[in-house]
Amino acid sequence: MVLEALAECYPQLYLKPGENMEDAYKDAALRGNRPEHPSLELFQGSEKDSLTEEQTPAGPVEVLYLYRREDFENALRLLVYRCRPEAIPATLGAMTLNGLANWKKIEEHRTAYLAAGHTDWAEEWKRFTADRRNYRDTLIILSDGPYSGVSAERAGMPQEDWPEISRKIRLYHECTHVICRRLFPQQKEEVWDEIVADAIGIRKALGHYDAKLADLFLGVSEDGYTGGRLENYIPEEEKNTLPDLAEKVYGLTKWIEQESIEKQEIDSWDFLLYLQERQDDICQKAGLCG
Repeated sequence: MVLEALAECYPQLYLKPGENMEDAYKDAALRGNRPEHPSLELFQGSEKDSLTEEQTPAGPVEVLYLYRREDFENALRLLVYRCRPEAIPATLGAMTLNGLANWKKIEEHRTAYLAAGHTDWAEEWKRFTADRRNYRDTLIILSDGPYSGVSAERAGMPQEDWPEISRKIRLYHECTHVICRRLFPQQKEEVWDEIVADAIGIRKALGHYDAKLADLFLGVSEDGYTGGRLENYIPEEEKNTLPDLAEKVYGLTKWIEQESIEKQEIDSWDFLLYLQERQDDICQKAGLCG
């Protein structure tokens, strides 16, 4: 089981979501302690599960694919929601986790340090953990199922092809977020980030950008907001701005489509860098930021 290897890195996977699990979570995630009787019986597992490494312009990133929806949801509850029994929205099909403490890396370094004859582990611990890159991981978790909860019929895709296309869109959508946070850490505009991540995901999965598909995922059209992921990125108190925002997003996806056509010869990652380098100007012209 893929999760068996992963639990050696993140022992909180041995726990079960529930109330009053804060102390158990801290003991596992923050101190690296495994339960007395570690078990992964919470997870069904599948032969389709995988743990791979994806190469990006910002460096490699680990990608965990969990075929069974209940395994995906439980992994999020244990790794993201601190063992709380949170409800996971059906439209949530992937997530990038930044800063996971990898206790296997820590234990391997401690073993090597002591084997070399050194004895001051407390001091070495301070030195080793001072650089987060030594032991903190970035992990993308992907689920199966239709992207953004959109059926193959609505997407205009063959039923037999849509699961794999959805998986690719999810993968490259999340990789886009990783690249943007690593290479452009100061440029954080949530709606823009989602538009661009969808754009690269679609372009990588299909070989071209499809604005109609992007509009369907976000729930925008020439008539305004039709219901989709866009509302997830707006605070509750600003929901009244959705119609105006939908109009701006609809216009922006058409602009991106034209740019993608004109730059079809360049790689999708290069197209991402092209967009990000012009983010401030594009967002201001589109009215997405001040």
